[in-house]
Amino acid sequence: MSTYRYIAQRASQAPVRQLCQVLRVPPAACYAWQRRQQAPPVEPAWQVAVREAFSRHSQRYGTCRLRAEAQAKGHAVGRWRIRRVLKAHDLRAQQPRSFVPRTTDSDPAVCAAPNRLLGQPAPTAPNRVWVGDITYLPRQGGGWLYLAVWLDRCSRKVVGWDVRDTMPEDLVSEALRRALAVRWPAAGLVVHSNQGSQYTATRFKQLLTRHGAVASMSRRGNCYDNAHAESF
Repeated sequence: MSTYRYIAQRASQAPVRQLCQVLRVPPAACYAWQRRQQAPPVEPAWQVAVREAFSRHSQRYGTCRLRAEAQAKGHAVGRWRIRRVLKAHDLRAQQPRSFVPRTTDSDPAVCAAPNRLLGQPAPTAPNRVWVGDITYLPRQGGGWLYLAVWLDRCSRKVVGWDVRDTMPEDLVSEALRRALAVRWPAAGLVVHSNQGSQYTATRFKQLLTRHGAVASMSRRGNCYDNAHAESF
């Protein structure tokens, strides 16, 4: 037991100065020790910097980026020490899920067309089979653009496309209209797609009928049936 602690325990029985005199301890040093015991512990500057950076970045920074922030302020601290500080204050980095747009929204109540490509050899001439799909493109400044495309199964060339900031039913229909206007395929063209609502819409079906085209659709949940379009 330290001398100062002994004096503190006996302070109720005798004056502090008298105890200091008996134990040959400077009273000023004893009082300074008592003040230090009563004062709250001072948090190291690097810990303050870490917690401030964690709060400033909306609790999304992990130990790697927090270390970079602390080191930028002149604090040489590693990730393990930062991890202990976060755990001591019950702080956890929040990692938001990455947003991935959905390009296929099928209606189970709609009767889909059969897959007319199953078991069939690849076409040996153009304008026999077209395959289509919708993909999304990151937009400068945030958000997404949606691209509907039709490819010739034989030549692998894009025959029609349309791009918009939403996915209305007319997105794939307009892309197909452009392809039909340029290629003028003969009757019997197989137009293959997934079971998305844009491909089962009434206007899309009417467009196929007017041009003598035949609808073909992938089986539900089977991306391999339309791999030729999805790989694009």
